[in-house]
Amino acid sequence: MKEVNLVVIGGGAAGMAAAVSARRSGVQDILILERNPSLGGVLQQCIHNGFGLHRFGDDLTGVEFAARYADMVKEMGIPYLLNTFVIALNPDKTITAVNPEEGLMEIKAGSIVLAMGCRERSRNALLIPGARGAGIMTAGTAQRYLNLDGYLPGKKIVIVGSGDIGLIMARQFVLEGCEVAAVVEIMPWSGGLPRNMKQCIEDFGIPVYYNSIISEIRGKERVSSVLVGRVDEHRRLIPGTEFEIACDTLLISAGLIPENELTDQAGITMSGATKGAEVSENLETSISGVFSCGNVLHVHDLVDFVSEEAEEAGRNAAAYLLGQAPSAKDLTSPADDRIPTVSGDGVGGIVPQYVCRGTSKKEVTFMFRPRSRWRDAVIRAFSGSDELFSKKAVALTPGEMCRLTIPAEKLRAASEIRFSIEGTAV
Repeated sequence: MKEVNLVVIGGGAAGMAAAVSARRSGVQDILILERNPSLGGVLQQCIHNGFGLHRFGDDLTGVEFAARYADMVKEMGIPYLLNTFVIALNPDKTITAVNPEEGLMEIKAGSIVLAMGCRERSRNALLIPGARGAGIMTAGTAQRYLNLDGYLPGKKIVIVGSGDIGLIMARQFVLEGCEVAAVVEIMPWSGGLPRNMKQCIEDFGIPVYYNSIISEIRGKERVSSVLVGRVDEHRRLIPGTEFEIACDTLLISAGLIPENELTDQAGITMSGATKGAEVSENLETSISGVFSCGNVLHVHDLVDFVSEEAEEAGRNAAAYLLGQAPSAKDLTSPADDRIPTVSGDGVGGIVPQYVCRGTSKKEVTFMFRPRSRWRDAVIRAFSGSDELFSKKAVALTPGEMCRLTIPAEKLRAASEIRFSIEGTAV
């Protein structure tokens, strides 16, 4: 069995940022485990720009953003294992992994950072009925085929869902000379960033059908068309509203799911709202010394904030290993020592899920997504009837994360921290 002070599971933006931050904070013995043949994760197939504006002050492609962190990892001499699958994570921080070179291995970690990222929802998750021919894939799979493997997955495309990857692929397909016949979205608004709707859909005149679903896929050997129908306020198909759109490819872009099978396997307390681990303001899970960050914790809107959060996780893991910070095991009574966060009107799952009353932080950053679109909104944080914090926003959309930073001194006497949104719902 190997013994390593800090093991980072995942070598994407989050994992690399956490490892670099931990090394800068004084931890020398670090190991990154990455299942792909290279560092960078999904960023390796993101050839579009828009990355790095917040983190580096540069407009980078995803490939360039990943290369910045990969260069840091290599310059610092941080070890990493590629083509390495973690197949078990135990509560005692023992990891079982396997790769072609070393075979089966066990690693005993002093601390672990979970940075496994997320995956796309599939056709089965959406329960789309109909034929099962070729030409049905997630938007990320199409992105990989086109940008890494050099294959054009189709020529006439329909996209179900308006997640950011699908919107970006719609633009790229048009630029490749293909036709994007429609984007079909079940909600009355887009699930992607407003800038992607503008630059990738509106600027190219691609039709968008809101409050609509794919009610049937047609075709034998390959997709030949889809039926699109309207839904009511309960998201149920309205009979008689269906119409047919010819296509040879159906892309699924209907949201992302954190890759938390290992987290759950370890017995870590999970959040039903975010589908990630429940964490403190230090990003520490219910197992002392195990931290979670990035899209495996909650799906972010920008990779810049993924890396920012991961750097925080790396610093906190270093503090844990160096004995500079209290950990979850020091909390003797959750009822007394933990201040829970609560989602009020219009607020989705909040991270962190609780704040330690004796936190050493000067301020705590909270993140969540609005449940719908708002105009002239105010985000408020309460403890009982006492307002702790408020922030105005001209507009809020589910595609963009809300980030609120509150001084810790305002939180220490709170019984809970309840967030809500007031304004005009649109």
